Amino acid sequence: METRRALLVDAFTDEPFAGNAAGVVPDAEDLSDAQMQAVANELAVSETAFFSESDDADRRIRYFTPTTEVDLCGHATIASHAHLLDEGVVDPGTHTLETNVGVLDIEVREDGTVWMTQDDPEIREVDLDYERVAGALGIDHAALRDVGADLPLAVSSTGLPFLVVPVNFLEHVSGMDPDLGEIEAISEELDAAGIYAFTFDALEADSALHARMFAPAAGVPEDPVTGTASGACGAYLREFRAFDGELPEEMRFEQGHFVDRPGYVRVRVGDEVRVGGRAATAFDGELRVPQRDDGDDIIEV
Repeated sequence: METRRALLVDAFTDEPFAGNAAGVVPDAEDLSDAQMQAVANELAVSETAFFSESDDADRRIRYFTPTTEVDLCGHATIASHAHLLDEGVVDPGTHTLETNVGVLDIEVREDGTVWMTQDDPEIREVDLDYERVAGALGIDHAALRDVGADLPLAVSSTGLPFLVVPVNFLEHVSGMDPDLGEIEAISEELDAAGIYAFTFDALEADSALHARMFAPAAGVPEDPVTGTASGACGAYLREFRAFDGELPEEMRFEQGHFVDRPGYVRVRVGDEVRVGGRAATAFDGELRVPQRDDGDDIIEV
């Protein structure tokens, strides 16, 4: 039976078992969609990245959750390129990556930090009842109305769309008891990947905000640390002038603390939206891949 190397690499952290775990399959050449989906389901992390050759960039990448393919994933991009640097496959510098949303620039630095350039922002305000959104998140609607006068509910995308929901205080973010069925319904209505809720009331003084992200429609009940949503939120903050004057040159977003996977995303919003971070490998092994037309076989580790 055919085998492929597979890794679990934790992104937006310097240490294993923190941040957001991504599956990485460095050689996915000739794997079918069904095989990649089966591998992603077996690895059972929020996204798995699959590399293959590209005619338009240095390499091609595709991302699968345990249940579906998604067009873009920040943490899996950071994790996989940190692995490529560790393996000596790439040198420090800028590399091109073909994704489902186009060719993106990935900067790999000598210290292991990976910066991902995201797609041009697209932002639209949405007309939703605060009571409904708050009910979906399991918090009092006053926690949303309190900041809604200045920062509206909006779907923001830098490659993958998220409903961005500002919340007044950290206690409400930490106390969320999400109704995943309602979050999925809202996400489908808005054509969004999920809900990204944040507060400026962060745990650490160096952090600009604290966030949680729920994407049950994509098979991810709660994502520990979300790169694509962080970029989308950075663009949202600029669009709605969340800070007096211009945005800081670089912001740090914290996420994952309430699911015991703390991580930190570096976000820059200028001519381009960029997210960056470090990564650490937690697992490195091989998977037995099911036959191309037999998706019912169980993959053995």
